[in-house]
Amino acid sequence: MNLLRNIPPIHELLNDNKIAAEIEQHNISYEEAKQSLQDSVQSVRNEIRNGEFLNSSLEDLFNSIIERAVKQIEQHKIHNLQPVINGTGTILHTNLGRARLASQAIDHVVNSASYYSTLEYDVTTGKRGSRHDLVERYITNLTGAESAMVVNNNAAAVYMVLSCFAKNYEAIVSRGELVEIGGSFRVSSIMEESGTTLKEIGTTNKTHLFDYEQAIHSETKMIMKVHTSNFYMSGFTSSVDREELASLAQRHNLIYYEDLGSGLLYNLSDQGITDEPVVKDVIAKGVDLVSFSVDKLLGGPQAGIIAGKKEYIDALKKHQLARVLRVDKMTYAALEETLRLALTNQVDQIPTLRDILKDSNTIRNEVMVFLEGTKDLDPLTLEPIEMKSKVGGGTLPEVELDSFGIKVRCRVRTTEELTKQLRTCPIPIIVRVENDSVMVDFRTLERHEQDEIRKALQELNNRLK
Repeated sequence: MNLLRNIPPIHELLNDNKIAAEIEQHNISYEEAKQSLQDSVQSVRNEIRNGEFLNSSLEDLFNSIIERAVKQIEQHKIHNLQPVINGTGTILHTNLGRARLASQAIDHVVNSASYYSTLEYDVTTGKRGSRHDLVERYITNLTGAESAMVVNNNAAAVYMVLSCFAKNYEAIVSRGELVEIGGSFRVSSIMEESGTTLKEIGTTNKTHLFDYEQAIHSETKMIMKVHTSNFYMSGFTSSVDREELASLAQRHNLIYYEDLGSGLLYNLSDQGITDEPVVKDVIAKGVDLVSFSVDKLLGGPQAGIIAGKKEYIDALKKHQLARVLRVDKMTYAALEETLRLALTNQVDQIPTLRDILKDSNTIRNEVMVFLEGTKDLDPLTLEPIEMKSKVGGGTLPEVELDSFGIKVRCRVRTTEELTKQLRTCPIPIIVRVENDSVMVDFRTLERHEQDEIRKALQELNNRLK
C-alpha cells in the first residue's frame, strides 16, 4: 500500500510537461485538465487496491497516471455524435441514425442554418408567416390529401391525433395491431398517455368488420388502424380492408385514422420489393387522417407527417400540442428538399430509396473492384460473399434484398477483437457478425466509404504483421 502514499498530489501532476502540452494543444481549461488527472489518479488507486502495480516503480506509476489523463483529455475532444460507416447492410439502421440525407437536403440545411430564414415570415406580404406552410404543398401534392402538417416524429403524431380528437373517449383498435416498437414504446401506452380509452377488438390473428360494428357506442370517437411496423403475421390471419373501415366510420360519424408507420410515397411494388401501401393510395380510400415517419421509407430527417382532411388538420394546427411537437428550421429544410426530390421523381438522389433499389449485380461489381485494389493482405484475408440486406428501421420486416459483400478473417485475432479494431478507426466501421465471421455488406456503402474501409484494413493488416 506504500504506492498509494507515493501518488503525487494533483498540483504536481499539473506541472508535468505532457499535461501542459495537452492543455495548450487542445485549448482546454485548467479545470478540465485537473478533472482528468483526478479521474486518472482514482483509477490508479483502485487498481493498486486490487493488487495491480505490485512490481511497478514510482516512475511507472507516475507515467501511467499521466498517460491516462492525456488519453481522457484527447477523448473529450471527440464528438459524442460522430459519423460512422454502416457496413451492416441494414439501410435504415435505427442505432446508426436511420435515413441518411440526400446531398441536396444537406446543402439546404447548411444554407438555412447559416442565414436567417423565412421560417415564420412571408416575404410577399412582409408579415408573419406560418411554418406549417413551408412543406404542406409538397405533401398534399405527393399524397393527394387536402391538408398536412409536420411534428417531430410519428409517435408524436399518434399522440397528438388521439389527444385532439379522442381524449376522454374511446378509440377502437384491433388486437392484432397493438404492437410494441423500438425502445419499448407501445401503441396502448401512447393511447393511455393521450387520455384515450383503448377499445380492443378481435383476436391477435383475426379481426372482422362485425367486431368493429359491435364495439361502436356513444363514447366511441375514432376507429384506428395501426401499422405493425417490424412485426408481421402469416398463415391463418384476417383483417378488415381500410375502405370498409372508412365507410363504417363515416356511417357512424367517427374519425377513421390510420397510423401508417413507414410512410411510403414511392411505389416499391413495381420493383417487386414489397406491397407496402403507398400513402396516396391510402388517402384515396377515404381515410380521414394518416400519419407516418419521415426518416424511414421517405428517406428524410426525423419527423412525423399528419395528412388528411382539412377540417381535422386545421384543428390540429390550432391545438396546444402543435407548438410542443413542432420541428425546427433545419428539419424543415431537410424535409423540404427530400419532398422536392420525391415530387420530381429523383428517387435515385435519395440514399434510402437508392440503396433499396440498388441491383445486386451492381453491388457485386463494386465488391470485385474493391478486392482487386486490396491485395496481398496477411494476416487478414478477404473473400467475396453473397449476402442478404434488410431495409430495417421497423419497415418491411419480411423483405430481404439480394446483396454482396466481403468476409474478413484474421489468423491472429478473434472475430470480437477484429470488430473492435474496426470500431476504433478514425471513422468507426460498423460490421455484422455471422457464423463467427466479420461481414461487410456493400449495399449501404458509398464509394468514398469503400475507400476508407480499404485504407483501414490495410493499416490494420500492417499493425498485425
